[in-house]
Amino acid sequence: MSTKNTQTVPLIEVQSVSKYFGSVIALQDISMTVQAGEVMCLLGDNGAGKSTLIKILSGVHRPSDGHYMVEGKEARFSSPRDALSAGIATVFQDLAMIPLMGISRNFFLGSEPTKGWGPFRRFDVQYANRVTREELARMGIQIRDTGQPVGTLSGGERQSVAIARAVYFGAKVLILDEPTAALGVKEAGIVLRYIAQARARGLGVIFITHNPHHAYPIGDHFTLLNRGRSLGTFAKSEISREELTSMMAGGEELETLSHELDEFARTDAVAGAALAEAAREFEVEAEQLEGSHDGQHQAQGGQPD
Repeated sequence: MSTKNTQTVPLIEVQSVSKYFGSVIALQDISMTVQAGEVMCLLGDNGAGKSTLIKILSGVHRPSDGHYMVEGKEARFSSPRDALSAGIATVFQDLAMIPLMGISRNFFLGSEPTKGWGPFRRFDVQYANRVTREELARMGIQIRDTGQPVGTLSGGERQSVAIARAVYFGAKVLILDEPTAALGVKEAGIVLRYIAQARARGLGVIFITHNPHHAYPIGDHFTLLNRGRSLGTFAKSEISREELTSMMAGGEELETLSHELDEFARTDAVAGAALAEAAREFEVEAEQLEGSHDGQHQAQGGQPD
């Protein structure tokens, strides 16, 4: 870890956090930190505990044990709105958008700017369109018509709108829940570029994914979860892409699977050899039967009528 990071207070820090649902241990003894201007990649397969940790960070759940610190102070969020007020914005996979509404309406959804007063108060369309266009332009996105339905945008563009919205409303920490999961290679590359731009603007980004090939190019640090437990946090200089992939997949599980496949191949080869031997025996028997039949026919043909 660099000297700069050790001298600054982390935007987010979780210390030995655990979460229990009755007798079910969803998370146990998880620790990680997120600094300003860095991307922390949270990796794990399905069921690793990523969603539970997201919900703790975003204020949906409170940790059963451990400490959750925001800018050096203990955080006890009772709702996602509390987390948002503290500058922690979460972009979930569904993006919390209405497909048939325009881009600017979705951009200000829940915080609509208005003009007029009393019964004449109404949505300020011009202001919303101008701010939406400016904020998207800062993220490198050019939109011709901010009134076009969000549903007409590509998956990567919708992710960018959600990211720009979170940044505009004062996010210090941006939590992205599987933003590249349902995207193709090109669209995933667009989202990764927007993540890099958010990092360049000084935000702390938590990038949740199960794809190490998306995480490694953009990540500064990597925390790996497996069945609710942490496998450790690594700086990019401490781990290669191949090591990251192996740890996430589970080296022991892959080795066991490899042995099982080798055994199957050996068994299959033995079975194939046995079948081939049986086929040869049937072929020899068929030839013998055919030879016996020809001999009988010739013997009958040599007798006088």
